[in-house]
Amino acid sequence: MRADRGLFLHLGVLAALLALHVLAPPYHHTNLARIMVLAVYAMGYNIAFGYTGLLSLGHALFFAAGLYAAGLLVYHAGAGAPVAMIAGVLAGGAVAVAVGLLALRTAGVAFMIVTLMFAQAGYLTILYFGAWTRGDEGIVIPRAARMLGGLDLSDDNTRYLVALGLFALALLGNLALVRSPFGRVMVAMRENEERSRMLGYNPFTVKLGALAISGLYAGLSGAAYGLMFGYVGASLASVQYSILPLLYVLLGGAGTVLGPLLGALVMFYLIDYASSLTDAHQFVTGAALVALVLFAPRGILGTLRARGLRWLP
Repeated sequence: MRADRGLFLHLGVLAALLALHVLAPPYHHTNLARIMVLAVYAMGYNIAFGYTGLLSLGHALFFAAGLYAAGLLVYHAGAGAPVAMIAGVLAGGAVAVAVGLLALRTAGVAFMIVTLMFAQAGYLTILYFGAWTRGDEGIVIPRAARMLGGLDLSDDNTRYLVALGLFALALLGNLALVRSPFGRVMVAMRENEERSRMLGYNPFTVKLGALAISGLYAGLSGAAYGLMFGYVGASLASVQYSILPLLYVLLGGAGTVLGPLLGALVMFYLIDYASSLTDAHQFVTGAALVALVLFAPRGILGTLRARGLRWLP
């Protein structure tokens, strides 16, 4: 029964997003498409942090791997959007595995610092090879290269529907993952690593698998972001893009499937609304986050689950 309620809730959210394509004003189409793409990124982060307990500050590297794998293939090799998208997903997963093989030899604060160092090294590499990556100036992907199987990703309506399709795929995949035996092991690893080891599970293998899946999500989001919005730049590989998914997950609720979407949605529109009222919009955002930590430290959905909605996955 709990499983049915959880599935119906997630399908209802997808139906609501589809309805917004018709009901929402044109201004919100691009905003919601961007939110859904970044929510996929945050979902991947949530797999590593919310479900497995890996506090990473290096996820911008995985996002950038997908972003630049897609962007450079289109810009320098003339690849089509489908090939670029697949390359971005694989690049995100491959870089996550490479980083995990080294970073997972540490734990706790050390793991956080090591992942941050890898991300900064990736960011500096992008700047160093500016002749190829165009550094801070970035690469503008032409409209002709943003065709995905006959779909024009530069068109607002098409972009919204493609973003919704990718988000739906990622959401249902995430829901299936956390309900699978491997998903249960991830949570067990987060709650008590030593007891999980005693039961015969290898913490290194489980964490590496979770990090690899997280990297695939980040790579998909990065590739989709570059192709949908037509820009690939070093600013999207900065430490800010390691902090953003963490904030989305903390705000929406770590260890909840819908938390990343809710966090991205609230954060985006909080900044958008606050910036229309004052130049000190970051103060407003900061105050909201402080209030969250004080009154709902588990995030919005995490608090709701603790207070009665225990069936939330």
